[in-house]
Amino acid sequence: MFKTKYNYYGNLVEEFLSSLPLDESLLCSSMKYSLVAGGKRIRPVLALASAEAVGGDPLILIRVASALELIHTYSLIHDDLPCMDNDDYRRGKLSNHKQFNETIALLAGDALLTYGFELLAQSLPVDPKKQLLIVKETAQAVGWMGMVGGQVLDTLGENRKLSFSDIEKIHEKKTGDLLKASVRLGAILGGGTDDDIEKLTAYASNIGLAFQIKDDVLDIEGDAKELGKPVGSDEASNKSTYPSLLGLEGAKLHLNNCIAEAKGSIESFGLRGEFLSQLADYIANRKK
Repeated sequence: MFKTKYNYYGNLVEEFLSSLPLDESLLCSSMKYSLVAGGKRIRPVLALASAEAVGGDPLILIRVASALELIHTYSLIHDDLPCMDNDDYRRGKLSNHKQFNETIALLAGDALLTYGFELLAQSLPVDPKKQLLIVKETAQAVGWMGMVGGQVLDTLGENRKLSFSDIEKIHEKKTGDLLKASVRLGAILGGGTDDDIEKLTAYASNIGLAFQIKDDVLDIEGDAKELGKPVGSDEASNKSTYPSLLGLEGAKLHLNNCIAEAKGSIESFGLRGEFLSQLADYIANRKK
């Protein structure tokens, strides 16, 4: 049931992304290269599932949910650049800057980011005030107060021993804020009550941390072929991670606690929250 529904949401997103009117120019080729390279599509799936959980129609939100994937893809392209994580592979393929070049990769990321906001701003059959709110919240989630700010803290933290609170702050911003914005997008545009939105926000905060903890664990014990990129890069770059601070078993325990907190936040949703609860387990158990 979970896999069927996840694939249903994911296929809606894939169809939309494939339909984008990108031409055959070098820039658009670079954008498409990373955008359709696969991936879990967790952010748009979260948005669609959250809309349905509060009684909304996810089908009218496919465009804005998919916009989150454009924004996420921009961040991956920039993450892989030599000035950032300097990764040669992403999802089993050459990183964008290796397939094209650094300049084109940088500009492709810029183009995906701005295109994402163009899609978020196009007319929807919802209250315009709600749509304006989700555009604002998404911008905050990926800007200097959110993902970009987290990236800066992460970069400054390299070759330094960070505290547990330092790591939590980095990943709340770097990974968690866009996941939180995805859930809130669906809940707000789906017509959720303030109580619904608050509970789903708490859920998203916990799965955001869980997602990053799992990434840290996979960097130690994951399979490079499944991950589509080398393992051990965190240790090689001397980064402070959950396992380096808590130990591998301690990190796994913290992961399980975050998942339990996430599922507890939406327990009152009953059957409406079942998919999201299963999605939390999926994040904890994923292999890539």
